[in-house]
Amino acid sequence: MTGPGDGGGLELWFAPELRFLLASRHRGPDVLRVPYDLTSSLGHVVQSLGVPLTEVGALTVAGRRVPPEHRPGDGALVEVAARPRPQPLPPSATGFVLDVHLGALARRLRLVGLDTAYANDADDPELVERANAERRVLLTRDRGLLCRRTPWLAAFVRGTRPDEQLLDVLTRFRPPLAPWTRCPACNGGLAPVAKAAVAHLLEPGTRRTYDTFTRCRSCGRVYWRGAHGSRLEATVTAARAAVTGRG
Repeated sequence: MTGPGDGGGLELWFAPELRFLLASRHRGPDVLRVPYDLTSSLGHVVQSLGVPLTEVGALTVAGRRVPPEHRPGDGALVEVAARPRPQPLPPSATGFVLDVHLGALARRLRLVGLDTAYANDADDPELVERANAERRVLLTRDRGLLCRRTPWLAAFVRGTRPDEQLLDVLTRFRPPLAPWTRCPACNGGLAPVAKAAVAHLLEPGTRRTYDTFTRCRSCGRVYWRGAHGSRLEATVTAARAAVTGRG
């Protein structure tokens, strides 16, 4: 985008669901007027205002739907719709990959059985490379990452608390769930294990109190229904309601 005098202007109407992504100075008017150089793509204009195209549905100019590559004329009125929900995952999608700030969300996604890659030291190029190579959906709250990079499929995660973020992801994509099948720590698969086989790894109180265990095939961590069981069950129940649309 350029300054006044370098070209014409555009008027943009953003769907209410998208307005929180705009800079605060742009959230006041229902229709936002911005300078336009007549050469930038419409997608570039939208993203320069802080709204990643991953969150955008239809772009409409003068009642006609146009692609993000479209270059509108001077004075055009542009309607920017939100991406409809649910957004079904393509059959080729293998799971998710999360940025470094979403570790708590990663554990919750694994709790409900979703293949979730996460590393607390992965930088932006690594995240995009892994998303593209493994056909994972990139999840982030970094709008700049989504506007700068081109992952094959990505989403801005809404909400500041992990439980809010989990429900946002599940209501958007409605993936099939398989609770209690993945290790929250490493994403490996869980399998039932005999108490005798893991007794040496347990604290005395745990050995006396519990009899049913699972163990991660990858990292070897042992799990049982402990003091936090009710809270985890509530998370799983809310997740199932979210993907069935009954929450």
